[in-house]
Amino acid sequence: MSALKLAQRLPGAAFLSNGRHWIIGLPWLWLTLFFLLPFLFVLKISLSEAVLAQPPYLPFIREIEDGAMTLVVNFGNYMLLFEDPLYRTALLNSVEIAAISTLLALIIGYPMAYAIARAPQAWRLPLLMLIILPFWTSFLIRVYAWIGILKNNGLINNTLMSLGLIDQPLEILYTPTAIYIGIIYSYLPFVILPLYATLIRLDDSLLEAAADLGCRPWKQFLTITLPLSMPGIIAAAMLVFIPVMGEFVIPDLLGGPNALMIGKLMWTEFFNNKDWPLASALAAVLLVLLIIPFVLWRHYEQRQEQQGEAR
Repeated sequence: MSALKLAQRLPGAAFLSNGRHWIIGLPWLWLTLFFLLPFLFVLKISLSEAVLAQPPYLPFIREIEDGAMTLVVNFGNYMLLFEDPLYRTALLNSVEIAAISTLLALIIGYPMAYAIARAPQAWRLPLLMLIILPFWTSFLIRVYAWIGILKNNGLINNTLMSLGLIDQPLEILYTPTAIYIGIIYSYLPFVILPLYATLIRLDDSLLEAAADLGCRPWKQFLTITLPLSMPGIIAAAMLVFIPVMGEFVIPDLLGGPNALMIGKLMWTEFFNNKDWPLASALAAVLLVLLIIPFVLWRHYEQRQEQQGEAR
């Protein structure tokens, strides 16, 4: 009798098999209940027509003459998103701000993660605690704090004027610069932590071998450390780019009324204009745009895994 058949006859084998199904099925059940079904509801609303009622949209199936029922699907909301320059501008602004913020966060966060990973063992935990510490306070309070720092009579302008570096306050608050500062400050831990988790697992013997062969430190970084840390870079970029695309609080508080981003437009359409179908169409388009980089990331990971298995 083979070992596989013997294992299948052992007591508890059926339990282990069912447990494997539960382990696989529970995440799919969770995604179905809390991702797929809500998205289907949003998609349904986006294909409806807005009305002054409760709920503020018409149903798909409507009654017509003689009790007959008809199915009405409205694609006008999606057409409006691509025809109206307001929504195109908001979408392009969101992509631009998210891309620049992600790049700046990586430029700032990578050296910090690298320094923590190369720090002595006794220093790593305290340094990580300093990175995580802002999460212990409210996100909204931290963003509000930047208003006091960036306003005309705030900390930055008062300090620069007291040092004699400027004669009049700098206009920082309610500008794109303030949005970038708020986003980078708020999402920087999402860059540092995955990068640290990747860098701490790198094999130091590779760097030692490169040094023995006469490779300079900067070349070691470019040819060994940076390529091997690419999964952490991609993960960090996704953790920043995806939520920033739909960010509402930071542009609203630090960017002012002129800050035009897709998250702010969705809030306006939902709560001010009561146009749920148009806001749902915005949410559906945003979700599709965010799935694209995630799929590309997964494709990159699968290629890396296949190359590793081939070796």
